[in-house]
Amino acid sequence: MQIQLIRSATLRINYAQQTFVIDPYLAAKHSMPSYTGKSPNPLVGLPLPPQEVIADIEMAVISHLHSDHFDQTAKDLLPADLPILCQPGDVEELSNQGFRNATAVDGELDWKTIRIARTNGQHGTGKVQQLMGEVSGFVFQAKNEATVYWAGDTIWCDEVAKVIDQYQPDIIITHSCGAVWDKNVLILMDAAQTVALCKAAPNSVVIATHMDALDHATVTRDELRAYADAHGIQSKQLLIPSDGEILDF
Repeated sequence: MQIQLIRSATLRINYAQQTFVIDPYLAAKHSMPSYTGKSPNPLVGLPLPPQEVIADIEMAVISHLHSDHFDQTAKDLLPADLPILCQPGDVEELSNQGFRNATAVDGELDWKTIRIARTNGQHGTGKVQQLMGEVSGFVFQAKNEATVYWAGDTIWCDEVAKVIDQYQPDIIITHSCGAVWDKNVLILMDAAQTVALCKAAPNSVVIATHMDALDHATVTRDELRAYADAHGIQSKQLLIPSDGEILDF
């Protein structure tokens, strides 16, 4: 298995001899609006051309339709007949955008040799969570492969803890930039919540992503590493890859 962090939440994964992309956010640096007034987004460019990010992929997984998870550049580049897995409620919008092969994951389904389960999360709390709408994570399982839980856009919450308890994932991928919305309501895990997850899943390797790319983030890679070190989380458990970095398992 190979997991490549592209940028922010975007991943290119080779799993059970299948290659797919998660949440393609392929916009050029500073080509999209600011969330906070600090800077246009994304804050950094892609580590490779967008065409290479999606080269030879067999599927895309799109957790939700926020623009930093599926942007216009990706919509323009992805083939209209590419298989897309998404959350219930997003199929109609994807179809309206011209994608002819979108399938909602409600529970579990089998795609080729991979069992894929959709999971829930909390993209904030209170009114902000309602504003952010429904989001999804996904669990990937296959024969002779590690179980991977990609938590998606969520804070540390009961839903995430239940997934960990149910699936006992070998690898957990988090969004850990501590992004905030509307009077500093946390909408993604910050350093403390990422460490809490690591402690709740001591036998899992945690890969922290969605960092150093958007202007509503509050935690950098360096800050997360320093906080984790200070709270006893070893670097072999918590991996914090750079954009473009490939992790082999």
